[in-house]
Amino acid sequence: MPSTIDSSRSARVAIRDLVENWALWRDAGDWERFRTVWHDDGCMMATWFQGSADEFIRVSREGWERGVSILHFLGGTSVDVSGGRAIAQTKMTISQRAAVHEVLCDVVCTGRFYDFLEERGGRWGLVLRQPIYEKDRLDPVAPGADLLLDAEVLGRFPAGYRHLAYAQTLIGYRVKPDMPGLTGPEVEALYEDGRAWLAGEPLPARRWPASSARSEPSSM
Repeated sequence: MPSTIDSSRSARVAIRDLVENWALWRDAGDWERFRTVWHDDGCMMATWFQGSADEFIRVSREGWERGVSILHFLGGTSVDVSGGRAIAQTKMTISQRAAVHEVLCDVVCTGRFYDFLEERGGRWGLVLRQPIYEKDRLDPVAPGADLLLDAEVLGRFPAGYRHLAYAQTLIGYRVKPDMPGLTGPEVEALYEDGRAWLAGEPLPARRWPASSARSEPSSM
């Protein structure tokens, strides 16, 4: 029989592979393999979308085919395993290129993916992905380009992702204004839900969006 240490190490390896595959397959438009990292009841929370994994894949594919440019880069991963459940945190950046007031810009947001995972039938899969948005910035692609942002629109969103939200709002997305940041009640509630998940408790209803809170984005 494998030891508990061996089983835990094997789980961490499988989860790290899953996290890396998520970013690679999603950004490459490899939608069939991208679906395999999720469980059937998986959900995705993001600034621009909250809903089921299947719906997330559909709208991501539609945006990708229109030229919406959202890319992901990963750093280190820390995984807590408890039996057949796990919480994984992965350092990441989200990079989006979009026109902001007719000026082509890059927005880079740094944070963490906070993942609720479960092993079912010998396969680890995502039950819920909730990003934590820590800080961001927006820069014109062309050096010296003049760009003036609307302070009122910028101020609607938390500091951790306000520039990303600004660009996504202009594209046409309805951006969620209360996502977890580096500190604050939203991220503390997320950590508490993570501890409860590892203890075998169900996810609270607030982590299971009934439908995606988004508007149809315009083409770039």
